[in-house]
Order: sequence, then structure tokens, then C-alpha cells
Amino acid sequence: MITLRRAAERGHANHGWLDSHHTFSFADYHDPSQMGFRALRVINDDRIAGGGAFGTHPHRDMEILTYVLDGALVHKDSMGNTGLIKPGEVQRMTAGTGVRHSEANASGDEQLRLLQIWIMPEKDNLTPGYEQKLFPAAEKQGKLRLVASADAREGSVTLHQDVSLYAGLFARGEKAELAIAPERHAWIHVARGSVKVNGNVLVDGDAVAISREPKVEIEGVENGEVLVFDLA
Repeated sequence: MITLRRAAERGHANHGWLDSHHTFSFADYHDPSQMGFRALRVINDDRIAGGGAFGTHPHRDMEILTYVLDGALVHKDSMGNTGLIKPGEVQRMTAGTGVRHSEANASGDEQLRLLQIWIMPEKDNLTPGYEQKLFPAAEKQGKLRLVASADAREGSVTLHQDVSLYAGLFARGEKAELAIAPERHAWIHVARGSVKVNGNVLVDGDAVAISREPKVEIEGVENGEVLVFDLA
């Protein structure tokens, strides 16, 4: 079964300094039919204006992934982590029993674009944690590179949930496949550009849910960048 989720169907909020599209229900956008997919709860496509920032705020009991597309993000948190997140890097923060953090556009005039992803953890009250790794473009070009998983295999960041996340870059005609076990499901999000997923053309912001299909097939159409979630 293949279910398309088009970019234009997402929730949208424009706060001036922040222009955000919500794949699933978030903040003031609420759609009972779009509360997440399996353990995947949030995908927010955020564009933050130069000088814009999320002030210090709390989280708990969530696995939070940050995937920067353009620009650089300044991160600070109550665990003592500070740093810069740039394109190609994946940041994982386990909120667990509770963390506070702030995020800011590192530039005063250029726009920052990122995907913020929330995954429900395997259990509540985990010890908070932080991880950040670079996955070079060469490792993702024309293929799906594992960037997050429950067992940290292949150098991926660790998720406290039975989810494997792959990232890929696809020029026109480049192809990759990912086998999906019979009892598992996949969510594919197009971060930018355009690709075909199991024969369906998807563009920036589109997504597709796949269940009871043996594999995910991706073919580049126009400089596509995709995230593929393999979920229990």
C-alpha cells in the first residue's frame, strides 16, 4: 500500500522570522488523521530568517533529530553541549527525563533551512543524551546511507527506538533500493529536488507512506535529497 502526502497538504505557520511546514500535527496545526506514522511523530521543514532563533525551551520523552539543508544552526543545551550544525551533519538529542535547549541561525542575514524530526522513544524517562555526526555527500550520492539506527551500526547515530533512517542524494537517473521486511513500514520524505518513489514523482516537501510492499525504489529526477525511515 502506497499513500502520498503532498507538500501542499501540510500545515503551515509563518511567524516572520520562522516559516514552517508541518508534515504532521504540530502546535496550532491539528489534523486527527495526521498525528504521525508509526513511531515517527514530527517532521517540520523550518526556514529561519537571518538572526532568528528559538529561545531556550524544554523537551522530554522524545528522540529529536536535526537535519540541516542550508546554512548553519547554533545549538546550546542544558547538558552542556554547544556547537554548530551544518549541512551533511545529523544531530540526535534524547530528551528523556528533560532537557532545555536553544537553536539559532548562525547567520545574521542568510536564511537557514532545516528539518526537525521527532521520534517517540521505546520508553519514557531515558537519560538525556546528545550526538552529532557528519555524513559526507559522497557517501549519499546515488545511494541510501544509514544515518540513524537503534544499534548505531555503520557509524550511524543512536536512536532509542526500532527505526532506521537513511539519507540519499539522487541526480537524474541515479537509482537505489531498500528492502522492507514484511512486518515493517517506510516513510519517505523529499527534503528538496525531485525523485520517483516506487514510480510516483515526488517534489520538495512531498512524502509517501509504504506498507506491505517488499521494497522502496528511488530514482533521481532533479537533484533530489531524500530521507527514508524504516519503521516497526
